Amino acid sequence: MSETRILYIEDEPFLAKIVREYLESRGWAVRHLPDGRGAVAAFEQFRPHICILDVMLPFDDGFSVGKDIHKRFPKTPIIYLTAKDQTEDVLAGFASGGNDYLRKPFSMEELIVRLKNLIALSNPDRQSFAEQEPVTLGQFLFNPTRQELLLGEQAKRLSHRETQLLEMLAQNINKDVLRKDILLLLWGNDSYFNSRNLDVYITRLREYLRPDPNVEIITLKGIGYRLVVA
Repeated sequence: MSETRILYIEDEPFLAKIVREYLESRGWAVRHLPDGRGAVAAFEQFRPHICILDVMLPFDDGFSVGKDIHKRFPKTPIIYLTAKDQTEDVLAGFASGGNDYLRKPFSMEELIVRLKNLIALSNPDRQSFAEQEPVTLGQFLFNPTRQELLLGEQAKRLSHRETQLLEMLAQNINKDVLRKDILLLLWGNDSYFNSRNLDVYITRLREYLRPDPNVEIITLKGIGYRLVVA
């Protein structure tokens, strides 16, 4: 199966980096533009399966860019991202050819679900995600696709959030992962409530990994975490 391609237009550099890297880590090919200039040319070259457009863009706003894309490529789904929450803005988004509308701040989990749904609706025969390859963590075999952590013949079924968190750490073995990045990627914001949720999930993963002393999640006070595999 070929990669699913996304054209992503966002003028906030930090958010764009977070979203792009998150999607790419899950098998998507992402073309990012900081504004709508050249969007149609980029589309023609990249041929994305779906577009993610921020509404508040410099030069041309996202609705104008989306309308232009929709006029030329009407079968390609468009998701708008915006901090606006007025009904008229939502209606304007759909009127300009949008298929979905996601308000900021949003969780990456919700964005993923919406992307998958739109791609499935636009092309039912196409799978939107490539299966993730299992990852060896000491004596464990972590299978993100099946949401399982295997130790010999024993299989521990992980929740979706546990899988996301462990996958993010496993992609950065023996490297620092910032706490704020985890919160923004998995929960969409770094509120106190979400921060406490993260603590709970870290505790659970540590318990699951306890049977192998060579695999450990280390807390970096004031920074984040590091998955250490000896």
